[in-house]
Amino acid sequence: MVRMPDTSPFVELDRSAWAALADAMPSPLTAAEIDRLRGLGDELDLDEVTDVYLPLSRLLSLYARHAGELHRSFEDFLAQPQPPRTPFVIGIAGSVAVGKSTTARLMRELLARWPEHPNVSLVTTDGFLLPNAELERRGILDRKGFPESYDRRALLRFVMEVKSGKDEVEAPVYSHLRYDVLSDERVVVKRPDIVLVEGLNVLQPARQRADGRTGLAVSDFFDFSVYVDAATADIRRWYVERFLRLRETAFQNPQSYFRRYAGLTHDQAVARAENLWDSINGPNLRVNIQPTRGRASLVLRKSPDHSVSWVRVRKL
Repeated sequence: MVRMPDTSPFVELDRSAWAALADAMPSPLTAAEIDRLRGLGDELDLDEVTDVYLPLSRLLSLYARHAGELHRSFEDFLAQPQPPRTPFVIGIAGSVAVGKSTTARLMRELLARWPEHPNVSLVTTDGFLLPNAELERRGILDRKGFPESYDRRALLRFVMEVKSGKDEVEAPVYSHLRYDVLSDERVVVKRPDIVLVEGLNVLQPARQRADGRTGLAVSDFFDFSVYVDAATADIRRWYVERFLRLRETAFQNPQSYFRRYAGLTHDQAVARAENLWDSINGPNLRVNIQPTRGRASLVLRKSPDHSVSWVRVRKL
């Protein structure tokens, strides 16, 4: 079923209508590969990949291919050779615990299977968080994930260098185990066909400068963007459930920043997770992340069971 009135700038398709677009597309991923890509707490199986993410990969592949055709037309228009086409950049945004990281990893694998663009890179904005020591110095360690907790200049410079066609671009690496940026590690992006940039705030608009002028935003350099959406109550529940799983797994590691939570009882862990959501992640979602949903090229809306129920895509 296709919804939204003709006056809307979007086309909205329910799960069955979207899945029908993949009838002639065999899934290139095995069940074992899907298990490897699945994030903690995410419900992802072969049907979900075939119904939702395979059509999405095809749509993104079409956009990337036609960007290449536009580049060739641009050369013809200028009547002179141009440098090779710059990477096609896709932003992926959404709340903590909504499954955007799994979406990003899955899209990297699926997009790389299309022969037109085998070289696909994924960079998360976690690496551009300010180090914990700097966050503590500024008194905002408890606001990690809010826009002000990132080195926004470094993130913007990274995306600009990618879109300028630079041969190699480096990005910092973040450790969720240590809950901090790894100062001695870098991920190197070497002229990929497609770059996925995943993060909470990647669709934030440009900020106004002190002199009244508007600067640049990371999203200004996206060729396409995806927002992973769900009801706030569902995301809150998923966050608590993920916290409980981490308490039994990653938090048990002696090197984990959150080792102190490993010994909490079930009720204590639930209370702590709910407090973290209500004081940090919930407000960040409400104030900074959700308002950017309308800026996305495409929205994936999830049901309470984590499956995608409908897709909204911006009209051309």
